[in-house]
Amino acid sequence: MNAPHPKISLDPPQIRQLDETVINRIAAGEVVERPASAVKELIENAIDAGATRIDVAISHGGKTLIRVTDDGCGIPAADLPLALSRHATSKIDGSDLLDIRSFGFRGEALPSLGAVGRLTITSRPAGAEAHSIACTGGSLGAVKPAALTSGTVVELRDLFYATPARLKFLRSDRAETQAISEVVKRLAMAEPFTAFTLRDETSGEPRVTFRADAQSGDLFDALAGRLATVLGRDFAENAIRLDAEREGLHLTGYAALPTYSRGSSVAQFLFVNGRPVKDKLLIGALRGAYADYLSRERHPAAVLFLDVDPQRVDVNVHPAKSEVRFREPGTARGLIVSGIRHALAEAGHRASTTVAGEVLGALRPEPVQQPLTPRIYQMDRPAQERAQPYRFPTQVVEPMGFAEAPTGRVDDTPQGADEPLTHHPLGAARGQVHENYIIAQTDTGMVIVDQHAAHERLVYERLKRQMAENGVAAQALLIPEIVELSEQDAATLLAHAETFTRMGLTLEPFGPGTLAVRETPAILGEINAEAMLRDVLDELDDIGESQLVQERIEAILSRVACHGSIRSGRRMRAEEMNALLREMEATPHSGQCNHGRPTYVELKLHDIERLFGRR
Repeated sequence: MNAPHPKISLDPPQIRQLDETVINRIAAGEVVERPASAVKELIENAIDAGATRIDVAISHGGKTLIRVTDDGCGIPAADLPLALSRHATSKIDGSDLLDIRSFGFRGEALPSLGAVGRLTITSRPAGAEAHSIACTGGSLGAVKPAALTSGTVVELRDLFYATPARLKFLRSDRAETQAISEVVKRLAMAEPFTAFTLRDETSGEPRVTFRADAQSGDLFDALAGRLATVLGRDFAENAIRLDAEREGLHLTGYAALPTYSRGSSVAQFLFVNGRPVKDKLLIGALRGAYADYLSRERHPAAVLFLDVDPQRVDVNVHPAKSEVRFREPGTARGLIVSGIRHALAEAGHRASTTVAGEVLGALRPEPVQQPLTPRIYQMDRPAQERAQPYRFPTQVVEPMGFAEAPTGRVDDTPQGADEPLTHHPLGAARGQVHENYIIAQTDTGMVIVDQHAAHERLVYERLKRQMAENGVAAQALLIPEIVELSEQDAATLLAHAETFTRMGLTLEPFGPGTLAVRETPAILGEINAEAMLRDVLDELDDIGESQLVQERIEAILSRVACHGSIRSGRRMRAEEMNALLREMEATPHSGQCNHGRPTYVELKLHDIERLFGRR
């Protein structure tokens, strides 16, 4: 009880001016959290310098060595000491902090790195000689002549040697190397016309762990090539192109089909004016765009680039510049949601090609385990055993005819009538197995359709179209439900009252901090209005917009579609199966069911032949 308070001293507190070295080390704690942060800052400097080739070398996860080499414009010898001074930069003049068009602008990265490690900068501008300068633990050296053909080489050794306590919080070399690789790949996606190389020199022999050659062509072709390098061919083959604009905001990039989903959000990459960001608003918008096509435990894969006038976005809200603040957040969110949904609708019934790959992988036979008994060669067998001739069986068992077994085979269609149907994307129905799966033939292979999942999606899309055309029916409450909230929360909900009214939810003010719920969506039945409004408020507070009412209505429509669709176990006629295939081809999003699972699998003929050893 009588212990001294840790924050109260017997002597009066005295305000002191910290020296420059301590200031830089404190700044480094905000800017440089780990080796990956240092790599990010140095690569961004190289990009701002106009580099077309960036080479990164690391050792021991970046703890003992980080070297970034570029072919950019270089730094004049007279500016090298200034480059290591805090808040000195060539990227802005300070007249307008809302007109930032470069990655860096604070002038903190290089002096911060020099304060906590051993930093050396060697640079040669065009038409000048090369010079270098060193900064060790905040102590600046002299500018010296050096040897370099062009560009800049920044070498950082023994990161955090001046602050040993920080070293204890770093993870293993492997984890830090992985973090650096993720940073390099993310920035490589933002700059497809720039070549990137990452080398690991831990063992003494440089080992290339990532390489991305500079792309050519227009922006979309270059970006597609770079994404295939960074994320793999599967993503490039199953992603759809995005190009949408709204009120001065431009959205480009690629979004994967819903059937190419992931178990986590590791395949989501967001960029604002070319800058990699992790923004709650944009992540929520991406999730909202796929909300109708994926279950909650699945996550979409996408690479989104949002270009906006620098005056309409503030990038100076986070020490690492990983978060942004939009002047009109609703416009940005609406553009992402509508742009992705429009692109998915244009994709029609298309499903991910990886589904077929997984099926073929499951169909390949397991390797036969050889017995551990010793191998016996023919020459080692007794002579009487070798001499026994093979005798044909005297009784031949007749094979069971196919006609005796139940079948869903399509054999009553005239030969000439169904021949053109194979030209359709989903082909012509050839049979039904287990009263649940339709087998169709295409010109290039075969298609297997889950009849219940496919028809469920078709019915669901039909119900949504009817609701969009006729509106959401509202049911008036005999006694309005009174919900008491804070005045701020009530004002937030009333600001979105018009949107809620279109969804069948009518709100009216009923005194300070109180709302009267007069109508609710009829399709939802009896609901707890207060609980729903509080959930809506949580969404509004988190992402600035709520889709909760819409999602609940669509969840009911999904259940109605499930009960109203073709059930498993029903045998279908040939014309019914072909009609289902044609409707799938004409209906957007029919490639996946209401839970994001594929409704059909397409197997190419050459893959089937390879499966049977014909290729």
